[in-house]
Amino acid sequence: MPSISNREEHPLHGHSTAGSLTPESGHTHSTPPLGLTSAEVAARVERGQTNDVRQGTSRPVGEILRANILTRFNLILGSLLAVILAVGPIQDALFGVVLVVNALVGIVQELRAKRTLDKLAILNEPRVQVVRDGATEELAMGAVVLDDLVRVRTGDQIVADGMVRATDGLQIDESLLTGESEPVQKRVGDSILSGSFVVAGSCNYQATGVGLEAYAATLATAARRFKLTRSELMEGINRLLRYVTWAIFPVAGLLLWSQLRSSANWRDAASGVVAGLIAMVPQGLVLLTSIAFAIAVITLARRNVLIQELPAVEGLARVDVVCIDKTGTLTDGTIVFDRLEDLDGGFPVKDALGALGHDDDSNATLGAIGAAFASPPHWIRNASVPFSSARKWSGASFTGHGTVILGAPEMIADADEDSAVLASAANLAKSGLRVLLLAGTDDPLVEETLPRGLRPLAFVLLRERVRPDAAETLAYFQRQGVAVKVISGDSPHTVGAVAELVGVPQADDPVDARELPDDVAALGLVLEQRSVFGRVTPQQKQTMVVALQARGHTVAMTGDGVNDALALKVADIGIAMGSGAPATRAVAQVVLLDGRFATLPDVVAEGRRVTANIERVSNLFITKTVWATFLAIAVGVARWPYPLLPRHLTIIDALAIGIPAFFLALGPNVRRYRPGFVDRVLRFAIPAGLVVAASTFAAFWLARAHHLSLIQQRTSATLVGLMVSLCVLVILALPLTWRRALLVGLMIVGFLLLFPVSSVRTFYALALPHPVLGTTVIIGVIGSTLLGAGWMASRHRTRDKATAARAGTDRPLE
Repeated sequence: MPSISNREEHPLHGHSTAGSLTPESGHTHSTPPLGLTSAEVAARVERGQTNDVRQGTSRPVGEILRANILTRFNLILGSLLAVILAVGPIQDALFGVVLVVNALVGIVQELRAKRTLDKLAILNEPRVQVVRDGATEELAMGAVVLDDLVRVRTGDQIVADGMVRATDGLQIDESLLTGESEPVQKRVGDSILSGSFVVAGSCNYQATGVGLEAYAATLATAARRFKLTRSELMEGINRLLRYVTWAIFPVAGLLLWSQLRSSANWRDAASGVVAGLIAMVPQGLVLLTSIAFAIAVITLARRNVLIQELPAVEGLARVDVVCIDKTGTLTDGTIVFDRLEDLDGGFPVKDALGALGHDDDSNATLGAIGAAFASPPHWIRNASVPFSSARKWSGASFTGHGTVILGAPEMIADADEDSAVLASAANLAKSGLRVLLLAGTDDPLVEETLPRGLRPLAFVLLRERVRPDAAETLAYFQRQGVAVKVISGDSPHTVGAVAELVGVPQADDPVDARELPDDVAALGLVLEQRSVFGRVTPQQKQTMVVALQARGHTVAMTGDGVNDALALKVADIGIAMGSGAPATRAVAQVVLLDGRFATLPDVVAEGRRVTANIERVSNLFITKTVWATFLAIAVGVARWPYPLLPRHLTIIDALAIGIPAFFLALGPNVRRYRPGFVDRVLRFAIPAGLVVAASTFAAFWLARAHHLSLIQQRTSATLVGLMVSLCVLVILALPLTWRRALLVGLMIVGFLLLFPVSSVRTFYALALPHPVLGTTVIIGVIGSTLLGAGWMASRHRTRDKATAARAGTDRPLE
């Protein structure tokens, strides 16, 4: 059985048969070093004492069904459908077909996205090492049972509550549970809680709280499953829907009063009320929003990107600063020994490196050294301190050979006595190599304090391979106005050299994070002015993200190591590499399963496509709601019959809004994100809706003034309403590609095809031609012209404001 060397061992080794330990109760039985037997595991599985707590990234099927069926507008439309089925012709119930189709399409798309997410979530699920029957096995997290002996090392997440049974310098970060970012030293007999993660050292612990009994499960199961980050789009759409809900009831009262006054037939009056209220409901808006998000998830999944929180798709579009680590992001994460520069000449440096590198719990750096140097005989380790990103060194004491320390030169060497050594290290780092200093002393290790009397022994130079696509990826971000900040724990000179190779601005002037100000405001200013930072601690990474957010930026943080977990947690969007530490993947909203940095432009572009398209279709739907509201009020005041039947609204809905919106919501769109979604939608929809309502009302008035039949009056209103609505569609589809022009053309053809066949005209209650057809068309042209002129004037004002804002800004961001 693999063991943890030089660590504390718990004195109790009796088998556990029934009792267990919880952090609150104290232990009753101790699992032995050989772990549980197969029979003991089987007994616990049979009793249901497993860690199988489903925490999918998607919503349960029942929740998907409820979200697409039991909505406030489905309830309103369902009630109106029942009224029409009771009093009106079946043709006026066509909107019910649209209602059902909308719900079915939304359910199918979300179920597709759910299947995709759940499959990827399995790939991203952390694996756990447990000791059973004297052998170490790797299992899925859910396969852990009560009293299992679980083995963890740096970067691993604690998957079940437990008690430490053996430890080698274990430090636990409990910030995800407590909010405290300082690592906690754990010794044998101490309890550890699920949801925390290992930042240094390793241990074996006995699982004492599994499944729903575990602390993290009771604290945050619901939050981790389909947790939603802040979504301006969803908040904005919900706000718009609240406005619509408030407007429906008073308008319904006004319409009911006016329709009963204007019609001798109460059935016709009921149809008029239903028509007016149907038009006010943006019934496809929520559907298309859900579909856009779902298809984005599926699209990204095909690129091996797991979206763990759905609105993260939108958050990606808002990002204007991306903070990246060097190792695993700009480089591919593989570390290779390059060369050794001996500074002592008398010490067995290669033996010391071989002894340090061959350790069960070595990180990638020690693994590269272990691959280059053989493990020497007779080097017996009697004490050790594992590597920590905070202290940036590790070391061990060996019987008869003293203590050797390996780490960052500036963290080990004395600034006064070893100034020449530090100068040499800085020069070596400028080549882009990772420079470590090996130092030795006869003094023993005392916990985590550097021993006295350290003398430099050798420089250990390591090489990382720069990703071939890193430069192209960074160039994309620069073109898109997204600032890139390289934040690394390595030497500033090393980080700067690598960053310069891939074209990061100001890479020739890296910042040593030890010289950064503690004040968040001052730190934010430095971060805006500089791009490359070295010797950054995990706590500093977190503070740097907060400082950028305080300056009004939306920050994405990428990382793969456990030292990135704190920063990923506080970032607006946390992006983890699939090959990264389990703790890092657990807190990220987005996981790049193939670990390819070059995927990020696709991820950001998909987010921008979704947000821009949802805003575009929101303008369509809310414009219809606005004109329907104004038209209902005007008709109510005039005490006229409602100008449109429900079947006429189905025509306008389908040809000018629903069908085009579906294609617009899913089409390409490279527009950058801009805040103020609701305000922009209302600024467009209210004046546009007013023009559509006025044009429709004018056409209806003209036909009434010429004493045409009611069916001819309504045909005039339908024609003009569709014409001006199609103008709204054209404006929102700009720039008109050939596909969009073809879409608009097909909608016009679809309307014209309603007239040649007599039975179709009768079904839809249309009558053409009629005596004032030419004048009716002129009204539609005037309304469309007013819309176009207003839109052009608004565009000019927006551009002038944007130019003035750019000219007046005093906050450049590289």
